[in-house]
Amino acid sequence: MISSKRYILTILALLVFSVGTFFSGLKLGSKGYTYSGGDYKIINQNNYPKDVDYSLLWQTLDIVNQKYIDKPIDQQKVLYGAVAGAVSALGDPYTAFFNPKQYSDFKTELSGTFDGIGAEVGMKDGNIVVVAPLDDTPAKKAGILSGDIILKVDNKETTGMTLDEVVSKIRGPRGTEVELSIYRPETKKQLDFKITRAKIEITSVKTEYKEVDGKKIAVINIQRFGDDTNELFRAAALKAVADNVSGIVLDLRDDPGGYLDGAVNISSYWLDKGKTVVTEAHSNGTVQKYTASGNNILSKINTVILANGGSASASEIVSGALRDQGYAKLVGLKTFGKGSVQELIGLPQNTAVKVTVAKWLTPNGININKNGLEPDIKVEMSIEDATNNKDPQMDKALELLTK
Repeated sequence: MISSKRYILTILALLVFSVGTFFSGLKLGSKGYTYSGGDYKIINQNNYPKDVDYSLLWQTLDIVNQKYIDKPIDQQKVLYGAVAGAVSALGDPYTAFFNPKQYSDFKTELSGTFDGIGAEVGMKDGNIVVVAPLDDTPAKKAGILSGDIILKVDNKETTGMTLDEVVSKIRGPRGTEVELSIYRPETKKQLDFKITRAKIEITSVKTEYKEVDGKKIAVINIQRFGDDTNELFRAAALKAVADNVSGIVLDLRDDPGGYLDGAVNISSYWLDKGKTVVTEAHSNGTVQKYTASGNNILSKINTVILANGGSASASEIVSGALRDQGYAKLVGLKTFGKGSVQELIGLPQNTAVKVTVAKWLTPNGININKNGLEPDIKVEMSIEDATNNKDPQMDKALELLTK
């Protein structure tokens, strides 16, 4: 069977580190496709309208092969470009064709180690936007912030580029330099950054403890929902229970998402067995509910979730599930709004297509996509706060847990 994976990508934008797409929700499984002997077989020919003459593509390629001045023409490159162009014509920044290099980079990025600048990007309102710079990465150290709009990469304007094109220009081998021109809506200023790419290694879960008014609070920060998240979170949850903490701050700020099963698994540490975590809604009206497994060892511990404009996809699923089901309050700023589902399907020649197949709804029916989640308690975080090592959002969370 063809290899198929699902994400709720926001588009990890391979840019930042390596390949990517803000993912948020990745599900294993193959649907509607077969793979045999290197041939991709179309199951239903009727999916293709009879009034569209696909010979136009072959006629065009034939003319180019005959007339183009510089020969020989790289036919493999032309093929990949034709497929990528057809997919990008859909106008969905999260649906894309991966050539062998891009597909390899994408799979490497999911492992948590890659070369790049350490920022995740997505498409929002027609702009290429930084969803989140990752901690302890070149992007973060250079001063890149969530919400920054990327105007130029190495002095080339991003207007008219696809998300994957921008990402491919930003990523690159460690030790090399990339120049970004960004517009920062918060200050209404254009800024230029020269950033040296580096090896990016991400530990997806970090935990620290805070003592406030004699109460012990566990602060669990999930930076992304990757390969190591489930195991690391389980250890953090068990320790929090063993230490008899009074409360938990689940810090999902600047978390661009990841595997869907990770979002369902983490939510299950609070939710009763069978409780809805998220609903997958398809264009044909069918829905699929993902429910908690019942490993709810944190259900009795008061919890506050921190989120902001860099919280996307899988982190929005967890936030929506725990808030809607009454297990947590959401503090901070409105989330990014990446709630569509991408399925990654392996193709011949070590290529793949990532295609949007559905949208995500919270248990209360909130459409995450584009809208995002509004916090229960809005708390701003200014550049001045960050510069002075202040964190009013964390302060509010701790206040709520120690009342």
